Amino acid sequence: MYDVIIVGAGPAGLTAGIYTARGGLKTAVVELAMPGGQAASTENIENYPGFPDGINGYELMNLFHKQALSFGVEFIFEEVQKLELKDAVKKIHTTGQVLEARSIIITAGSKPRLLGVPGEDNFRGSGVSYCATCDGAFFKGKKVVVVGGGDAAIEEGAYLTKFAEEVTIVHRRAGFRASQIVLNRAKDNPKIRFELNAVVEEILGSNHVEGVRVRNVLSNETRNIPADGVFIYVGTDPNAQFIDEEIETDDRGYILTDALLQTNIKGVYAAGDIRNTPLRQVATAVGDGALAGVEVEKYLADSE
Repeated sequence: MYDVIIVGAGPAGLTAGIYTARGGLKTAVVELAMPGGQAASTENIENYPGFPDGINGYELMNLFHKQALSFGVEFIFEEVQKLELKDAVKKIHTTGQVLEARSIIITAGSKPRLLGVPGEDNFRGSGVSYCATCDGAFFKGKKVVVVGGGDAAIEEGAYLTKFAEEVTIVHRRAGFRASQIVLNRAKDNPKIRFELNAVVEEILGSNHVEGVRVRNVLSNETRNIPADGVFIYVGTDPNAQFIDEEIETDDRGYILTDALLQTNIKGVYAAGDIRNTPLRQVATAVGDGALAGVEVEKYLADSE
C-alpha cells in the first residue's frame, strides 16, 4: 500500500514525486520507459529558468530523477493497463502486478500526433521520425523535411542542420505559432528553407523515404520535394489509453481538473501534459507537479 502512486515519470511526475516523498509520503512512480518523458529527448532546453546557456533535456531530466531517488521515490518500470479509482483505495493494474494506493497523480504526458498520410506507417522508423535528437545523426549530408509550424518543428529543424545538408520546413500557413526568437534563428540559417501554405499529402519511396508530395493550399497545385527523411511535429495527443470513462476528459482525451488539479474523482489528480492546459512546457509541468504533490499531502492529511 502506497500513500501515492504517480503514473508517468516526465517532469510533472518527477516533481510531484519529489514533493510527496519529501513530505513523508510513501511514493511510487510507474513508468513504461526511461524517466524524463518527451523532455528527455529534447536537444537543448533554453527557456527553463536557471540555465542561461540552456541545458540538454536528457541531462536535466536525469537531475530530476536523481533528486527524486534521493528523497526515496520508488520507481516501477512497467506499463499501466487499467485504473480502478472509485474506492478509497485506488488500484493500478500494470503488466506485472496490481498496485494499491490511497491517492493517484496521473502525469502520463502526451505523445506526438501522427500526420495520417500514405507512407507514414510504412516508413516509420525507416525515414519517418518524431524525434530529431533520436534520429538526426542518421541523416548526415542528406535532405530532410520537417512538418509543422510550432516551436518544436522550428527548433528541431534547426537542430537537424547539424547533420543534414538541407532542411525544408513544410507548414500549412504563412504564419507560425513558433516564438519569434526561434523563428528568426531558423530564417537566418542558410540550410533551412520554407515551404509555406503547403500540406504533405504523401510520403514517397519504395524501400526508403525518397521525398514528400505537397499540395499548396492556395493554388491546389502539387509537387514533389526530394528528401531522405521526414520529421513530423504537428501537435500531440494524450497518453490516455489506460483511462476509462471514470475520469472526465475533454473531446481530445485530455484530463479535466479543477484549479487545484483534482479530477472529478476524490484523491485522483492530474498534472502536466496529460491534462487540459493551455501551455505544455517543462516549466508548467514542474509547476503542476509541485501543486499536485502538495494537494495530495493535504488530501491525505484530511482523510486521516
